[in-house]
Amino acid sequence: MCGLLGLLTSNQTANQYLEAVREALPCMRHRGPDGTDTFANDDVVFGFNRLSIIDLAHSHQPLTWGPEEDPERYTLTFNGEIYNYIELREELKAAGLPFHTTGDTETIAAGFHHWGENVVDHLRGMFAFAIWDSKSRSLFLARDQFGIKPMFIATTEAGTAFSSEKKTLLALAERMGIDLSLDRRAIEHYVDLQYVPEPETLHQGIRRLESGCCATVSPGGELAVRRYFKPRFHATPVPKGQEQDLFDRITNVLEDSVAKHMRADVTVGSFLSGGIDSTAIAALAKRHNPKLLTFTTGFEREGYSEVDVAAESAAAIGTEHIVKIVSPEEYADAVPKIMWYLDDPVADPSLVPLYFVAAEARKHVKVVLSGEGADELFGGYTIYKEPLSLKPFEKVPAPLLKGLRRLSAVLPDGVKGKSLLERGTQPMEDRYYGNARSFNFKQLNRVLPWAKPEWDHREVTRPIYAQSTEMDPVARMQHLDLFTWMRGDILVKADKINMANSLELRVPFLDKEVFRVAESIPYDLKIAHGTTKYALRKALENIVPAHVLHRRKLGFPVPMRHWLAGDELYGWAQDQIKASQTDDIFDKPAVLEMLKEHRDGVSDHSRRLWTVLAFMIWHGIFIEDRIHPTIDTPDYPVDI
Repeated sequence: MCGLLGLLTSNQTANQYLEAVREALPCMRHRGPDGTDTFANDDVVFGFNRLSIIDLAHSHQPLTWGPEEDPERYTLTFNGEIYNYIELREELKAAGLPFHTTGDTETIAAGFHHWGENVVDHLRGMFAFAIWDSKSRSLFLARDQFGIKPMFIATTEAGTAFSSEKKTLLALAERMGIDLSLDRRAIEHYVDLQYVPEPETLHQGIRRLESGCCATVSPGGELAVRRYFKPRFHATPVPKGQEQDLFDRITNVLEDSVAKHMRADVTVGSFLSGGIDSTAIAALAKRHNPKLLTFTTGFEREGYSEVDVAAESAAAIGTEHIVKIVSPEEYADAVPKIMWYLDDPVADPSLVPLYFVAAEARKHVKVVLSGEGADELFGGYTIYKEPLSLKPFEKVPAPLLKGLRRLSAVLPDGVKGKSLLERGTQPMEDRYYGNARSFNFKQLNRVLPWAKPEWDHREVTRPIYAQSTEMDPVARMQHLDLFTWMRGDILVKADKINMANSLELRVPFLDKEVFRVAESIPYDLKIAHGTTKYALRKALENIVPAHVLHRRKLGFPVPMRHWLAGDELYGWAQDQIKASQTDDIFDKPAVLEMLKEHRDGVSDHSRRLWTVLAFMIWHGIFIEDRIHPTIDTPDYPVDI
């Protein structure tokens, strides 16, 4: 887990950028405090900050590798972990390729020489990497199947720059001529969805290489992007009486994934909430580390903490458990710093407690496991049960359905049955937009007077839905979430917030072998018996403690609704809105009125307010240069 920064120039002037790259690297030192280095020739300059996890004494980057006849052909920078690197190395050794380290980085370079671009199909892990081939004078970029690790890209007449963090590209913007004007379409998408969807960023001239994609570019050429991973939920019917075979396959592949995710030359711990996903990962990890440490966080406010359940789980599993309680004051003070680390805002209140528990974990371990991805792969969100409740509408004749839709539109808000009619008379493409939409268009237009209907959430979701027309309703929702909520929110915070604390987060559910099993689970075994993740729960019956196995999903509850209405954060929010220089973006009087309505109990605007507040703080840091968070990366021990 590290930070990479590089540049391919159009006219062999890379050496002129070497000092600029060196000057930009410290702003993402948190991603790699264990060492930094650069590489440059006429075409490319690479910079790297290392967080050493495997082969601590070697595997330094940028890494130069080649076959015996051309030992310096390739130069590689790589952020992430390849969990099947031991098996791949043996296969590549058998093919006659040399190895000089015991790490996973060299495996990518040797694999690229052996398989070419198809090396990405052989890698089991999380990754974003760049390989310069000096013989063909071409640059190859790739990102893992699910988008666990980030890759920002900026292309100008000067060349193509790429990085793990957008802020390092901002530092190169003037030299390279990168367009840093705000992307208003991306702003509307953010306010609508709570995150900036891939491949966009809030800056016009900087995009992201999408999850499951790779790209090739040569000096002076155009970036050619190819999607190599196309997830498909193709349910395979399970004959009655043979369900246990499926449950056993899930158990076995999860056991294997966790075992491989435990590969490290440093201490590995595990996050532990009150839910089934993190509990399963921690329980399986305990088999490989009898002294496993687990970590959780929560709040003092009753009903907004899973600390007690997590502690009970830790006792049942047999781990040493460490808890961090976050106060409202700590929460507010940390927000500017977190927005700086994020590069673009994500309006998820759980980012803040995650930041604090990651900071606590980093005092004890260098790597943690977590349960991200289980809901998307195994059907864990409560909304996935909606197709069952709406099934009766499938039998309603089209003319009557149209009439019911008109009726739902004129019913006053709050009338019983209005929401059911609205959702039951709409196609899925219109009613389901993922887990995060904060505003309907009327509400959006209230705070963004310039918002365009053609830029709403459907601009993001429509092409994704077009890929899933043959899937069952639950699979279509899962497919949408893989490309929206998971990579826009879940994985952004997993990477950025943990790396802010120089902590590597590993997610064993998001493993391509686990996905091969999950994609085959039929509709009726995802949401059977009135629950979610039914097949997964059955697979974990002998692994997860009983008090967690059938517990309803809570997510990560944050008392934002109460804090914004009370003394904890109301005054703070009011000050942030008034100080923000975003009058050309937001109708600030409308936002202040919304805050007052929230305080007075007229309506719960907490999610909408937090979306606006997160943006305003981000804007104050990156656009106004008004907010200056204190960023201090401690000198952590290399081999904790």
